[in-house]
Amino acid sequence: MNAQELANKTPDQLRDQLTALKKEAFNLRFQQATGQLENTARMRVVRRDVARVMTVLNQKAAEAAAK
Repeated sequence: MNAQELANKTPDQLRDQLTALKKEAFNLRFQQATGQLENTARMRVVRRDVARVMTVLNQKAAEAAAK
């Protein structure tokens, strides 16, 4: 997922996606703690996706506040 795709989504869609990503991150952490995690790189990807979504949400909020 890239920032351009995220910029085209509504804030509600972004919040839904953020919730899903945070759930996935929690599950990945749980798998890592129990030794079941096979793809450790997925944790990094999910963490960065969360950051991207939060950045776009903050940009949209700042843009709305400026109007």
